[in-house]
Amino acid sequence: MDNATFRDFGKAAIDFVADYMENIRDWYCSCCVFIDVLPSVKPGYLFDLLPPELPEKPENWQDILKDINRVIKPGITHWQSPNMHAYYPTACSFPSIVGDMISSGFSVIGFSWICSPACTELEVVVMDWLAKFLKLPQHFLHSSEGPGGGIIQGTASEAVLVAMLSAREQTVRRMKETHPELSESDIRGKLVAYSSDQSNSCIERDALLAAVPIRLLGTGDDLVLTGDILEQAINEDIAKGFIPIICIATVGTTGTCAFDDLPSLGKVCNERGIWLHVDAAYAGAALALEEYKELRNGFELVDSLNFNLHKFLLVHFDCSAMWLKDANKVVDSFNVDRIYLKHKYEGQTQIPDFRHWQIPLGRRFRALKVWITLRTYGAEGLKAHIRKHITLAQRFEKYVLADPRFELITERTLGLVCFRPKGGNKYTTDLLNSLVERKKIYLIQATYRDKNFLRFVVCGMDPKPEDIDYAWREIRDQYNMLINEEKLLTLGKTDMGAIVKQLSTDIKISANKDKEKVK
Repeated sequence: MDNATFRDFGKAAIDFVADYMENIRDWYCSCCVFIDVLPSVKPGYLFDLLPPELPEKPENWQDILKDINRVIKPGITHWQSPNMHAYYPTACSFPSIVGDMISSGFSVIGFSWICSPACTELEVVVMDWLAKFLKLPQHFLHSSEGPGGGIIQGTASEAVLVAMLSAREQTVRRMKETHPELSESDIRGKLVAYSSDQSNSCIERDALLAAVPIRLLGTGDDLVLTGDILEQAINEDIAKGFIPIICIATVGTTGTCAFDDLPSLGKVCNERGIWLHVDAAYAGAALALEEYKELRNGFELVDSLNFNLHKFLLVHFDCSAMWLKDANKVVDSFNVDRIYLKHKYEGQTQIPDFRHWQIPLGRRFRALKVWITLRTYGAEGLKAHIRKHITLAQRFEKYVLADPRFELITERTLGLVCFRPKGGNKYTTDLLNSLVERKKIYLIQATYRDKNFLRFVVCGMDPKPEDIDYAWREIRDQYNMLINEEKLLTLGKTDMGAIVKQLSTDIKISANKDKEKVK
């Protein structure tokens, strides 16, 4: 593909993306019918549409782009549709897409400063911008006097794994110094980590990858992990000879968006010399809003935290911001310096080699899409976007509260509403199955104190009030159908027979009347 062809293909691709985003709702007249958010394909659909081997001859881009529509789009779940209400939002915006496109054009691999100074230094700048935007403690800034700073990881899973591995290695080194009688294998065999039973599944998975047993501690009715709960678990484990290394707290749990008690957790961890990491993947954006300033309490006690820009801040996947109170602890844990990786500027203040802060060696120029997005929207625009999601969730919450057949499971938090039909779990599961089968909107269910409930999250690149209205109508109408079907089933054979007999009589009478009219 030459330069001229690339220009044509690139322009056509931009038009394709713009058209897709513009028509994501696919309105039909004024009847409020949307494009299905879930695809209708069956597993293996694509294998029958594509050849089993790559083509021998080059193909032109026009045919390839046609096949995007023909074979790819039918198998897409439309994450940017305003009818996507499952999981948490997957952010996207045109500035972010442009930034990623330019980054791909540069194709740099910025594992060290010398590999592309702009790649490293722009990341330092935007991470400090974000830290100030969220009003994080000063020691998390690269520009502070301390050894802290921020880095863009791929996902929250990566950030948590970095924290867990760092805490593990720091503990092993400390224990070898203070307890020389213990072998390294003895020490590693006694390590233990902690988190809430409400934490994201990635935390349990990261513990497996880090080879560290983790205790998922039970919480109270408020689903909040507190310092008292943690301290009791620590005391139990120390009495058994175990060595606590880290607690992963959550600000915005996956199920109900609950907030762990950071002040009390931080007090326990700081007193015990235990690493405290905070997973704020979704709710971290709310730190920027003064009406949620209480969420900042306790962050001064935290060793590291992560927050996904690709959930709430209009930067598309993958882009997870991570801040460290003492980056040296991570660097010391991960540093493997071969001669071909060295350069004369390494080790200078504010010039980090980010390869020491992460799992992979290579790294993308993610800071470019962040920089372009932040400049395009500004702090005011970003805050307005967050508040818009919250306002739309409040709109949905009012619908639930106004219908006596439904109930809230927890208070609405940010853009999440947890609700269910009143009655047993079967009602919730049947309603969800009906909604998913129709594919008009997409929700998922979770569990709270043995109660199944539905999670309604405001998602999509540009959700609007009418999208919330449409979703509620779909939920209400499907529930009405389920209730009516249940009423018919509970009539019993005798009553059903009577109904059939009456219907038969009515049909005969109607038929006779029609005959009389004909005569």
